Amino acid sequence: MRAEMDKIVTLSDDDSTAELQKYLSSLTNDQLTTVINNGALKGKKVGTMIKGIFKGSPPSSTEGSSRRLLVYQHCIPLCESGDLQTEVAADIIGLLMLETHTLPGPSLAKLASLFVEAIKVGKMGSGKSLELFPTVLTALSACEALSYGKGELSGEEYKKQLINSLCSSRWDPQCVIHLTTMFRDVPLSSEELQFLVEKVLRMFTKLDLQEIPPLVYQLLLLSAKGCKKQVLDGIICYFKEQDVRQEEEQKHGESLDLEVQSIPQDQLRHVEGTAILHIVFAIRLDHELGREFLKSFKMSYGDLCPFSVALLLSVARIQRYEEQVFDVLKGAIIKSFKDEQLQQGSKFLQDLLPGHCSVAQMILDTVKNSVFGWDHVTQGLVQLGFFLMDAFGPKPGPFGKTTEGLSTIARTPNQQACKLGGQVLLQGFKMHEPIRGEILDQVLNRLVTKTASPVNHYLDLFSDIVVSAPMILLESSSKVTETFDHLSYLPLTTVQGLLKAIQPLLKVSMSLKDALILVLRKAMFSSQLDGRKSAVTGFLLLLKNFKVLGSLANSQCSQAISSSQIQVDVHARYNSAANEAFCLEILSSLRRCLGQQADVRLMLYEGFFDVLRRNSQLASSIMQTLLSQLKRYYEPEQDLLPPLKLEPCITALGDQVYLQEPLAHLVSCTVHCLLWLQNMRRSANPNADDSDDDEEEEEGEGYQSELQTILESMTRRMMKSELEDFELDKSAEFSTGSSVGVKNNIYAVLVMGVYEILMEYNFIKANYSKSRLEELMELFNRYHKLVEILKEKSGKGRVPSNKTPRSLLSLGFISTLLTVLFRDSTQSREEALSVLRSSGEFVRYAVNVSVQKIQQLEETGHTDGPDGQNTDRTFRFLCDMTSVLMWRYTNIPSVVEDAGKKEKRSSLSLLCLEGLLRIFTTCQQRYPDRMAQLLSTMEISEDDAQPDDAEADDGHVTETNFFYIRQFQRALFTQLSGGEEEFNSKEAQLLVSILSVLSRQLKPSSQQFLQMITWTVKICKETSFEDSAFSKGLLSLLFNLHVLYKSPVSLLLELCQDIHSQLGDIDQNVEVEKQSHFAIVNMKTATTGALLVLSQVDRVLDEVDWLIARKKSQTSSDKSGAGDATQTAGQQDPIEKAVTLQLGTLLTALNELVQTALLPGTCTITLLRELSRTYTILTTLVKYYIQVCATQQSALPARFEKLVKLSGSHLTPQCYSFITYAQSGDYSGGGADDKKKKKRNEVNTGASAKLLRETKAIPNVIFGIEQYEKYLITLSKKSKVNLMQYMKLSTSRDFRINPASLDAALQEQDDSQETNESQDAEETREPKQKKRKQ
Repeated sequence: MRAEMDKIVTLSDDDSTAELQKYLSSLTNDQLTTVINNGALKGKKVGTMIKGIFKGSPPSSTEGSSRRLLVYQHCIPLCESGDLQTEVAADIIGLLMLETHTLPGPSLAKLASLFVEAIKVGKMGSGKSLELFPTVLTALSACEALSYGKGELSGEEYKKQLINSLCSSRWDPQCVIHLTTMFRDVPLSSEELQFLVEKVLRMFTKLDLQEIPPLVYQLLLLSAKGCKKQVLDGIICYFKEQDVRQEEEQKHGESLDLEVQSIPQDQLRHVEGTAILHIVFAIRLDHELGREFLKSFKMSYGDLCPFSVALLLSVARIQRYEEQVFDVLKGAIIKSFKDEQLQQGSKFLQDLLPGHCSVAQMILDTVKNSVFGWDHVTQGLVQLGFFLMDAFGPKPGPFGKTTEGLSTIARTPNQQACKLGGQVLLQGFKMHEPIRGEILDQVLNRLVTKTASPVNHYLDLFSDIVVSAPMILLESSSKVTETFDHLSYLPLTTVQGLLKAIQPLLKVSMSLKDALILVLRKAMFSSQLDGRKSAVTGFLLLLKNFKVLGSLANSQCSQAISSSQIQVDVHARYNSAANEAFCLEILSSLRRCLGQQADVRLMLYEGFFDVLRRNSQLASSIMQTLLSQLKRYYEPEQDLLPPLKLEPCITALGDQVYLQEPLAHLVSCTVHCLLWLQNMRRSANPNADDSDDDEEEEEGEGYQSELQTILESMTRRMMKSELEDFELDKSAEFSTGSSVGVKNNIYAVLVMGVYEILMEYNFIKANYSKSRLEELMELFNRYHKLVEILKEKSGKGRVPSNKTPRSLLSLGFISTLLTVLFRDSTQSREEALSVLRSSGEFVRYAVNVSVQKIQQLEETGHTDGPDGQNTDRTFRFLCDMTSVLMWRYTNIPSVVEDAGKKEKRSSLSLLCLEGLLRIFTTCQQRYPDRMAQLLSTMEISEDDAQPDDAEADDGHVTETNFFYIRQFQRALFTQLSGGEEEFNSKEAQLLVSILSVLSRQLKPSSQQFLQMITWTVKICKETSFEDSAFSKGLLSLLFNLHVLYKSPVSLLLELCQDIHSQLGDIDQNVEVEKQSHFAIVNMKTATTGALLVLSQVDRVLDEVDWLIARKKSQTSSDKSGAGDATQTAGQQDPIEKAVTLQLGTLLTALNELVQTALLPGTCTITLLRELSRTYTILTTLVKYYIQVCATQQSALPARFEKLVKLSGSHLTPQCYSFITYAQSGDYSGGGADDKKKKKRNEVNTGASAKLLRETKAIPNVIFGIEQYEKYLITLSKKSKVNLMQYMKLSTSRDFRINPASLDAALQEQDDSQETNESQDAEETREPKQKKRKQ
């Protein structure tokens, strides 16, 4: 064999072609193949030998070309076999490629078939020889004609057939990547490419996970030829399915005890990460690919999944796509939240559409998945987080004020998006070390720079970061220290939030603490008032949190804001002395504040009580400070009245008078601290005889007894003091215009405050002794007298300001007082309490203050006084107050309190109701998850053992809630069953408000909810009181419930019929059929009703609009959906059907309203607005059907034709007559007292005409109608259905620009005027006939 080989090589080298040919002819085919085999296996001279064979086989001769084909047919399998060295195989294939074009057509066809067969049976495992296939195919397509079967085909056609049969056959998973690589070099038409891409994408699932990234890479290279969208969609879709499968396996894996997962999570994530890198790389190089990628997400967010979110975030690192990507994500997130809100608020949409896909969840999943080394995604996540927080964070209120006490629950889509941003950043911070520094930097930067807008969301995030990873934060404590430098320039709320958040770190890091103290000391002398306030805040916080050894462990401490991870107090034992020195030093700094502005002192007084409770060892210093401060204003001479010097409490600057010392707050702080200390001493050592630390005790006793003496003396002398002693008698001036008036106002507020605090002090000291409580009443009477004078004086002013100053009673005391006044039936206390109970004014005052406190809690989230900031205690007091107020309201009917009727103010029952309403609203906003707890404490039997299991518990909550709903229903029913003269509108409105708050707690699917709706409908149908405020509340309740039960259109139709029959018709000659579905709609309440109905119409239109938009985006994304074309008109799409039905009923309802003699003004304009919106949405629907007709050749649904017919016959003509009516100012519709109407019209017509002009409502309606008709004409042409037969073209298009000049012009043209009149008559007669038919 060696000899033959050498001979071929030698002959070839000698250029003796004839001899070479002769020699090759002498070899049989087998011999030739053996020679090639041997040469190839040894790898020596094989290239030269094959060159020789080709040289000696001229393609022109038959023998030569068949020998050439033999070489090809033998070498291809040889190279695939894997027995050869790679270089040798590559050489052979290279030689063969060079000679391919010389092969004749039939040989090429045979070769190509050989390849196709080999691929089909899976013999192309290594893919080496596949490089030859494109060359063969290219040569083939250049052939003129090839015999195929019995006929002939051109080379191009033959190539098509081959590719087709190849893509239709089964591929061996091993060769998928090789084939994809190979097809990059094959010229393909777009159909062939599409066919191929589909085939490759189908093969994804059959491959091993590890083989996916290289295949993705090859596919992306292939996409340079076209089919970009298809390639990207296919890849994303594959990973989406894998994620879903993996998630399901994880869920069920625990129950099935699967040992082996078919998709290991970490492996899948790594593969996804690599695939993302490949795609991003491809998009960097091919901008067309990037455009296609983003285009698919701009349409709808339905296609998003965690993988595509990660991919988007990686693409965002390419600068030219950054902005687009974040816009796409922002749009998707906000739209997802809005859609979710819309669906949750409407039963109609919930029934129509399946569950909602949450983009927020996908983004959080992406954060979770990015742990697996997706560094290319993390940067995008940080940007996204801050992008969301910046875009959707709270906005500054008017005049740059920030609204304080924002509720913690994210309700609106914007709040939810902002919260999502925070979650992304927090999770990212916990998981990825490299981005921590950046997140921290950016959060702190925003806290320092965004002084004009609220930064609560950043403070929350920062606080969460501190709690979740305090040790990590300590590593970058220098950044925190830098922030401290700006403290004195930041708004107070920011400083409070920041210090609260940072507090756990101060216990661990001495350097941080020292840095903070330096900054606070500087701030103490800041020229800005806010800077000094910040210093006080900071020092008080430090005092609260650095325990001095020996401080009483008080179980009721207000909650520590420290994190569970740093419970170890580093300053324990050995450091307590240092702590004490440190605290005393701070206290001495704080004492300086006592000479500063009232605001700064106020903060100090409000903070001391909390400090004392957390650090009782500081008691003597604090109490001494307070005592010495109090003595400045206290009159030590026992015989002198009044006991307080008010002069030094104010200061004058020019002709302005200011408060210098908030005396009442000072007394309040002193009293509360004193009471708490005495209480603690009593509970700490009940037998105080054998106490060890006598000195301290005596010192404590010293200031305690001195303070007690002062307070007793103050009480005694304040009872004796007349108002004249304070220069505040009836003749005093209280106008805020003069400095004397301002001074007297300040005095009055201070004196009232002191009275209140002394009342609280004496009540606690009295321990239910009758004589002490009589003293308390004496104090109250003095207080009350002052309040009355202030009321009287402020009433005289031009602007009556009935705003009583905030009460200084503590929430805990009010809660105790209410319980004692209404519910305490202890025999021994009966006599003493009767002193308080017998005074109606005092009882009323107690309830009034409780309502005031609850209101403050509702608005700001905390109250004044001790425990005001402590949410748990506040909630406990709320529970106690709720049960008392509820008992008082239900057990003493308001009828008994008729005395309250004669006076011009609300009765106690009403106050109790108002308190309850505020409590329920506050609880829903501030403690949403504790509503059940609040309601269950209201029950009389408090020792009820609650069922353990959650479902029963849930049932129990609903039951409890419904029990109260029934109580309030009963109360309302009692109100309504009396006559109209006994009806108390205010109480009824409060009851309705309470019912609507409580009904929000019911699950719409529960039996109780159904009962609630049935009851509300019944009340609306049977109540005929002419009270528009009450009817507004009741109808709003009805709508809010109804929309969660089913679509409200039928309800709206009935209400519109009622309104029409009550207000009469725009044409006085038409008698409207008397209909009354709901008695609540009557002459007085119809206008209010109409406005509410229109707001509901707006809501229904929102839903319809949303559904049409949803269908539109589906249609445009399913353009390839030729399968839908078979859908007949009989089986209409459920969404289209629902939209048509909703609009049909709405049109009928609006038809009623448009014929109603509505009053001029808002009602008319709102109706016109809703009409133009209805036409806009009808136009949108028509455009949707135009789009459908363009893509699918299906008939228009019969229902839609009916809707068009209805709009033409029932709405458009009536709209025009209503416009004429609205413009004419002829507002005396049938069915009302004409004289009254005339009077009212004179006033109204001018104003309403102006309003109509300004709002451009009428032109908008007419434009809407004409647009609608324009698109109907287009649809008629497209669908071959004449929809315009139902429309009558109108002549009511003059906007009466100048009636006078118009008349003059018309008189000149007599003949044209006649024709106009006849047209006008026809125009107005048409709707009339319609109505008469009714």
